[in-house]
Amino acid sequence: MDRNKIYMGSSWFELLDGEFEKPYMKQLQAFLTKEQKAGHTIYPSPEHLFNAFLHTPYEEVKVVIMGQDPYHGPGQAHGLSFSVPNGVPLPPSLKNIFKELKNDLNVQKLEHGCLEAWARQGVLLLNATLTVRAHEPKSHFGQGWELFTDSVIQLLCARKTPIVFVLWGKSAYEKFRHVQKDALSHLVLTAPHPSPLSSYAGFFGCGHFSKINDFLVRNGQAPIDWEIK
Repeated sequence: MDRNKIYMGSSWFELLDGEFEKPYMKQLQAFLTKEQKAGHTIYPSPEHLFNAFLHTPYEEVKVVIMGQDPYHGPGQAHGLSFSVPNGVPLPPSLKNIFKELKNDLNVQKLEHGCLEAWARQGVLLLNATLTVRAHEPKSHFGQGWELFTDSVIQLLCARKTPIVFVLWGKSAYEKFRHVQKDALSHLVLTAPHPSPLSSYAGFFGCGHFSKINDFLVRNGQAPIDWEIK
């Protein structure tokens, strides 16, 4: 319990503490323990598991970018959707995100894919599932993480301060539609997933980065500086 508070930060932990005591989370922990005992490598490492929450406290969230599950290759996942640690080659989806960022706001090619600078400005980089087995995408779907992140989205939708929810791909859209009750004060942006398979079907040209900043400014909030220095 104390470890979760350290990894997550007190802001989110105070809101989600009760989730860790629910049966589904105990079943999830048992599943993860079983995976480890079976010799499976799990990404990200435990100290990075709740990085999205640690870097973006609840009261500071301005934008939510929904991902599916963590990257499943060595050294890639570090608890932030679409992000990779500095020095790790850019995955294809992140390359396309940067292409759209350049097309939309003329932010020049970025040299690394660590998105912590976005997270520190209020961009919650949230995956629907927070762990994955190495080299097996979606291997931890249906084990309980979705219920946990449903609770996160519900807490955010209940906020009075407007938030931008960025939903790239059918999976992100369906998840948000499933849990949100009243998002009238929030902005919901949808587009195809930035993966090479779907990026040309409407992700390129969606203009989401400028739309996010326009909305934030209209609602009296500082825009996001998308450039990664």
